[in-house]
Amino acid sequence: METLYVVEPGSYIKKAGNALTIIKKGTILNTVPAAGLEKLILAGYISLSGSVMDFLIKNRVETVFITPTGRFRARLMIDEHKHVALRRAQYLKLNQENFSVKTMKILVKGKLVNMVSFLLRRGKDYKDDILRNAAAGIKALTRTLDQNISKDAVRGIEGAGTRIYFNVFSRLIRNPDFSFKGRNRRPPRDPVNALLSFVYTLLTNEVLSAIKISGLDPYMGSLHEISYGRPSLACDLVEEYRCIIGDRLVLSLLNRKMIKPGDFDYKNTADTSFTDEQEMKQKRPVTMKPYLYKTFLSSYEETMTGSSMYRNVMRDQVRKFCDHLKETGTIYQPLAM
Repeated sequence: METLYVVEPGSYIKKAGNALTIIKKGTILNTVPAAGLEKLILAGYISLSGSVMDFLIKNRVETVFITPTGRFRARLMIDEHKHVALRRAQYLKLNQENFSVKTMKILVKGKLVNMVSFLLRRGKDYKDDILRNAAAGIKALTRTLDQNISKDAVRGIEGAGTRIYFNVFSRLIRNPDFSFKGRNRRPPRDPVNALLSFVYTLLTNEVLSAIKISGLDPYMGSLHEISYGRPSLACDLVEEYRCIIGDRLVLSLLNRKMIKPGDFDYKNTADTSFTDEQEMKQKRPVTMKPYLYKTFLSSYEETMTGSSMYRNVMRDQVRKFCDHLKETGTIYQPLAM
């Protein structure tokens, strides 16, 4: 077992021998072997015993705390990676204007090309010219990336392509029980956006893990500007997976009717502004029910560890990005659909 998700709110994890036991209100919910655990993801309010904390630290188990909606909260830090030469190359190269812009163009083009491929494939399957036309519009944007343009222009192209994509995203949903009227987040205001935000957070944490394993600094990126507390490099490198993994998984579960409107809790609130995380929780219009977390995470793990081996692919891609930063002449290539 590489990854363990604990999503039952109010549960408590203790260590008994060579196993971790998950308990809630005196009832044992699950017992899992501790051996082989590489990552522990805790969703919501989960408590850990001192012996569990000691085990996580000694065995360098990456431990991530997220909110019930999948928003990153914190990470148990063991110690920093000692690969100074690699980080030095990262700081130097990504601070060079030409190299940084070139890297941004590569990442944006990779994301947009995957959107084009996805829309063309679904447009063909559904005989939908609107999807095909949207793909053509995004493809036209990719050609402008070959021009001598600024960082802001590159970010603008990424934003324009994403807007075209989500303007037609509703046509990819073939389940009449769900609708999509545009991308919204912090907080997501409908079930589809809640699912998208959750899977994007999971993917960002996957990339963040791969970055930390490699020795790179996750907070120093290029496409996403440096902002206190934001892992900009992880946000950069997750872009190529949003469509390939995240959107395909959400659409698959919706279109196969494995998720129903009754799997969500709804609040009638028109005010979705907030000043902090606690207020956002109170005003959140839609939340996934606990059992839906388990269903979704089960499908997610199957996707990450199945025949495509996406978790290993992500680690390989980060290693390739390391080569991109070194003086090897290797140019990074995002994963293509």
